Amino acid sequence: MSMAVASLRFLARRRHRIRLPAAPLAVPGGRAAFLSSAAQEEAPQAAAEAPTPPPAPGRKVLESFREEFEIGGRLIAFETGKIARFANGSVVISMEDTHVLSTVAAAKSSEPVRDFLPLTVDYQEKQYAQGVIPTTYMRREGAPKERELLCGRIIDRPIRPLFPPGFYHEVQIMVNVLSSDGKQDPDVMAANASSAALMLSDIPWNGPIGVIRVGRIDGKFILNPTVDELGLSDLNLIYACSRDKTLMIDVQAREITERDLQAGMKLAHSEAVKCIDPQIRLAKRAGKEKKEYKISLISDKSYEKIRTLSEAPIEEVFTDSAYGKFERGEALEQITQSVKAKLEEENDEDSLKFLSKAVDTVRKQVIRKRIIEKGLRVDGRQLDEVRPLYCESSTYPVLHGSALFSRGDTQVLCTVTLGAPGDAQRLDSIVGPPTKRFMLHYSFPPFSINEVAKRGGLNRREVGHGTLAEKALLAVLPPESDFPYTVRINSEVMASDGSTSMASVCGGSMALMDAGIPVREHVAGVSVGLVSQIDPTTGDISNYRILTDILGLEDHLGDMDFKIAGTRKGITAIQLDIKPAGIPLDIICESLEPARKARNQILDRMDQEISTARAINDGSGPRLATLGFSSDALRKLLFHRKKIEQETGARVSVSDGTVTIVAKTQPIMDKAIEKVEFLVGREIEVGRTYKGIVSSIKEYGAFVEFNGGQQGLLHISELSHEPVSKVSDVVSVGQVLSLRCIGQDVRGNIKLSLKATLPRPWNKKDLDSKDACPSPSQEAIGWAAVENMPSVDTEAEPSSSEHEDGTTEEVAASSTPAVIIRSADECDAHDVANGPAKKRTKVAKSSPRPYTQASGRQEVRTANAKKASGVSTPRKTKKVKAEESGSDGMETSASEVPAPVGNTPDQYSSPVKFQSGSMKLGDVVTAKVYQIRAYGLVLELSDGVRGMHKFEANGQNDFEVGQELLVKCASFNSKGIPVFSLLD
Repeated sequence: MSMAVASLRFLARRRHRIRLPAAPLAVPGGRAAFLSSAAQEEAPQAAAEAPTPPPAPGRKVLESFREEFEIGGRLIAFETGKIARFANGSVVISMEDTHVLSTVAAAKSSEPVRDFLPLTVDYQEKQYAQGVIPTTYMRREGAPKERELLCGRIIDRPIRPLFPPGFYHEVQIMVNVLSSDGKQDPDVMAANASSAALMLSDIPWNGPIGVIRVGRIDGKFILNPTVDELGLSDLNLIYACSRDKTLMIDVQAREITERDLQAGMKLAHSEAVKCIDPQIRLAKRAGKEKKEYKISLISDKSYEKIRTLSEAPIEEVFTDSAYGKFERGEALEQITQSVKAKLEEENDEDSLKFLSKAVDTVRKQVIRKRIIEKGLRVDGRQLDEVRPLYCESSTYPVLHGSALFSRGDTQVLCTVTLGAPGDAQRLDSIVGPPTKRFMLHYSFPPFSINEVAKRGGLNRREVGHGTLAEKALLAVLPPESDFPYTVRINSEVMASDGSTSMASVCGGSMALMDAGIPVREHVAGVSVGLVSQIDPTTGDISNYRILTDILGLEDHLGDMDFKIAGTRKGITAIQLDIKPAGIPLDIICESLEPARKARNQILDRMDQEISTARAINDGSGPRLATLGFSSDALRKLLFHRKKIEQETGARVSVSDGTVTIVAKTQPIMDKAIEKVEFLVGREIEVGRTYKGIVSSIKEYGAFVEFNGGQQGLLHISELSHEPVSKVSDVVSVGQVLSLRCIGQDVRGNIKLSLKATLPRPWNKKDLDSKDACPSPSQEAIGWAAVENMPSVDTEAEPSSSEHEDGTTEEVAASSTPAVIIRSADECDAHDVANGPAKKRTKVAKSSPRPYTQASGRQEVRTANAKKASGVSTPRKTKKVKAEESGSDGMETSASEVPAPVGNTPDQYSSPVKFQSGSMKLGDVVTAKVYQIRAYGLVLELSDGVRGMHKFEANGQNDFEVGQELLVKCASFNSKGIPVFSLLD
């Protein structure tokens, strides 16, 4: 029993090891079946000797057909029969790992009153094709995006002309991108797959077609370039054709010449026809027989009756060139109504059913005959003549940029809006860049043609025309590194009578210059039409006329609408739409030359209005600033970005280590930058003003948080121009201050000053003084500078301010001292805080020394000759009260200052006899060492007034108390105490 169970388990394990083949096995006749592993090993031999055995029960056989071909070194394959088997026609096209499915279906019957082909092309790129879940709220794909609408137009434009006349059944083509490797753009593949699906269906269609993309890198053409190669290419040409005629052209280029474009189109035609034969072979193997659909055509008898009644009056209308667009339309409508009345009298129901279509056909034949035989156009112009032009820039100065362009009755208003880099449009496409910083939105309101209609969502025509104008202008825009703005152009059609898309190109180019965008040169566009005569025996064109700058009526009744835009150097964009089943490529190449001449004529008129870009900060143009920060600083900014935008009104965007700010005016920009720098911080610069918040208060000053969290010291001496006894009397914790950075102390602490940002108070004596006022760049500290003082022989009355204790200080202006200045009390406090550096010699206070006050408060200087001979001048003395800083507060008695021993160098002035408060910068005096401190000396002058001398950085020299020194006044501290430098 146990042996039987073990045998059963062994057989079960063997059964689990049997696997189906990874792919169906190809057999003759195109049939594919899933076979077992044993049958797979014997399949090649069995296929050669006997027919394919029937599949195992329960297994479905999918009959598929495949055709492969190669273009530009890339393998392309059509496959049908495996997916979407119920569709009228379905094809999967593959190129590497990109697969696109195209299906076709047609309605069984058509409406009896329809006189057009209701062809619908739905192209969709679902995010699963690139392995991504949609980022929408519902995590589903929403309404068609712009790219999907544009790809649908690429498919529609070459396919529509090949349906037979009178076929008005509803046809729907649906295209789905099944998988994408991101290398190939699926739009060209979708067009080829749609052509193959129509060939396989039973729908009448005069195909197939071939579609190909051509690029150019370094002057060499590339067939079916990848997305990365298109980024380096100066040409993006999509070309669709039948075996011998052109059906559709779509071009985006960087000023390519007409000659190079012709070479590219000829190469594209020779390669695109390689897509035709595989479709024919596939249709022979797996296609359906074409079905007999109802064709809605007017009978020859009814047409001749309508033509007889309407031809003569229609010729009279088109002979008179004085008719405008609407006057001509009203006259034609009256002719139609008169013919209708006659047919109703005769009860001719068949003719009434096709009346409007028949009258339109008669009108078409009348106009085409006049153009071909007589060369006469509807409005009386020559075949190559451009309508009158009107150009106006800065139409609305409050906008960033605006322009009004008119060609004949066609009028377009273009406006430009500039934004931050973060305002760029986000593209949710499976190929191409993720964002787009230049946008042109085209709007065609119903009032532009005097009609009433509802405004809906995205319109295929509006999206196509806007994209064409956008491609034309993109070639002349500056690179993003030079011009980081996001640019949006709105093209509002105000009146339409032909080629509004090309008018949008002209108006948009002028609006860009008006907005201050440094475009290289203007771009203009013109539409070229064709009227041809067909030989009924061969079906070829026997005669034709090329029309420059076509009207709306000439577009409707002509054979093609060939839109060409570019600069004087070359072409930037092309869009070709045709109505017949193809136009020879030679005629299309011939149309490039009249388009170039008309384009240059329009460019000349545009240059007369505006030829160079205006300054971007003129008028209402926005301001843009880009700041660089570290990643840590940007994290702090991200939490407060919305708050800054709400408080300032500016737009702040953060990306790639940079912060971009866009503001409408300069004050808004300054406010936004100030808030960003306060929050994040910038490199500290001496002399720059910062905003900070008082974080704590000490006895000697206040600590301030500024520049993104950095701490600085606001010393009590830098609070005000007046003496401050208590820090809390001036500032409080949490108070916001504007402070100026004045340097760093010896420990690297940032020194801030409040009084440097405040205006210096002036008393009455200062206003009455004849001394020159200090410049705004000078900080008011202490005594007046030498250049602001009167000469030796002039009288000077320095202003004074009285302290609470009755002492006075001189008040004047001087430049900011370059060294750290401390009073004697400050030095004592510093020494106590840091501890004694060394044991100091205890000295007694010097006795007061009397002196004689000079009459008239004049300065008395001793000449060099007197000083050399040792002659001294007797001095009168009196008692004065010493300055509180650095003195003991005792009254001093008169004494005489001894003359220095030996000769003084010639470059120095003689010691000055002065009274208290009369010293100026540059005065040379003799002083005694009163005290020796850790960081400098306290010096005593002849009248008992004391000053300071700071030791150099290299160390303390040897000094003794009572030693006489020849010193020079170098500066004054915040309390007016002189700071001296040694001369010997």
